[in-house]
Amino acid sequence: MVASLTEAPSASGDEVRALSEQADCLEVRADLVGDVDVEWLRERFAGELLYTLRSEAEGGRATVDPERRAALFAAAQAYDLVDIEADRDLGRTVLEAVEPRRRVVSWHGRARNLKVLRGRLRQVSGVEARLYKLVTKAQSSGEELVPLELLLGSGRSDVAAFSMGATGSWTRLVAPRLGAPWIYGAAGPLAAAPGQPSIERLLVDYGLPNLHRASRLFGVVGHPAAHSLSPRLHNAGYRDRGEEALYVAFDAPSFETFWREIVLSDFFDRAGLPLCGLSVTAPHKAAALAAASEAGDLARATQGANTLLPGRNGAASRRWRAESTDPEGVTGPLRQGGFDLPGREAVVIGAGGAGRAAALGLAAAGARVALANRTESTGRAAAESLGVAFVPLEELEPGAFDIVVNATSLGHRADDPLPCDPASLRASAAAVELVYGGGPTPWSRALAARGLLVVGGREVLLHQGLSQFEAMTGRALPFEVGAAALGLEP
Repeated sequence: MVASLTEAPSASGDEVRALSEQADCLEVRADLVGDVDVEWLRERFAGELLYTLRSEAEGGRATVDPERRAALFAAAQAYDLVDIEADRDLGRTVLEAVEPRRRVVSWHGRARNLKVLRGRLRQVSGVEARLYKLVTKAQSSGEELVPLELLLGSGRSDVAAFSMGATGSWTRLVAPRLGAPWIYGAAGPLAAAPGQPSIERLLVDYGLPNLHRASRLFGVVGHPAAHSLSPRLHNAGYRDRGEEALYVAFDAPSFETFWREIVLSDFFDRAGLPLCGLSVTAPHKAAALAAASEAGDLARATQGANTLLPGRNGAASRRWRAESTDPEGVTGPLRQGGFDLPGREAVVIGAGGAGRAAALGLAAAGARVALANRTESTGRAAAESLGVAFVPLEELEPGAFDIVVNATSLGHRADDPLPCDPASLRASAAAVELVYGGGPTPWSRALAARGLLVVGGREVLLHQGLSQFEAMTGRALPFEVGAAALGLEP
């Protein structure tokens, strides 16, 4: 693993020492952090040191001038490895200064098809080097398959190829399983390139540097998707259950394009990593339901799918089944918290897909449910389709209910209006916040301060994910394993 240092280290260098326990190589992005004392780094980092002065032409901040060449010459004397760019650094003077065993020959650019990228590989391979790094820019779903196709056909162990950007981020996790010897991660919160995960994510979400064997691929598709904790949950479950599987995050601006170019592609079967299940999140749940060949009752009733499962013959059959575990995401945590549901008065604020799923789950569990929404026509239509009551949001009296579910974007940030006044809820009420982030929302914090039972977004995700895991793998994920993965008390 290569940790990209993109911000100047602290005076103590404690974070560099920590990286020494996690990564094999420390990449100093000199175009971002400037000059860093190499001996100071060696005292704190035990692995190899890589010098990179990424040019503006390839996504960095360094200009191409005589100072760049001088910097590469100096780096060749101090660093174990030096990144040299194929389009501007392969002149005789640079190659003489940087001996072959220290060279990482890189190229970043657009490659719409495999023929173009193979040509680039031939170009860079003309120079002897330790590693050849080819990074493409994917602008829409499907383009990110090109570097993976290159790895699949090259049979080489000295080529790292993947796609940058949000759309191509998942290729960074699949590439090592196709022979790429290096994977890059950001040392801190600032990524070295669009779509680069942090070293922490590589460790916690994907179990690296151990390259867990995988013969099946799963993932979550959304837009955006990088924030999703689903890879952390599912990959922890695979490791615990001994499943040979990998779960990644697919960022898809267009679900239809993703479906056509990725899901229906034969690439994954040819790579020995068949696509065997998908979680679906906003804004694609309705589109996922429309793409499926068949659907379960819950997916049809909520007008959206959060789970897609391939037919008996796998993804290649082009037949997928849509399901929804969203209702369980609300009812499961309430039951886990000892809150009986039959006969309870419940209100769900928000008539979107998440709100409809919450209302359906609570009603099926025996609660008397009302749906509240700002836009009356939308809310009333959703309530009628679900067979529950409707109340305009401005007329809502939260104190009349035992359970209040926030299925809107209200109250998630400090300056957001709240879905309802926390003081208006009964002291015995339970509240459910469907969205998770870095911590409790202002609304849920205010409710917890009053002593109410508050179900947070991570608990919702856990209970949705437990059902998804079993549907996708045929095996149960132990509750305590999933809770630990998401940082929850078992």
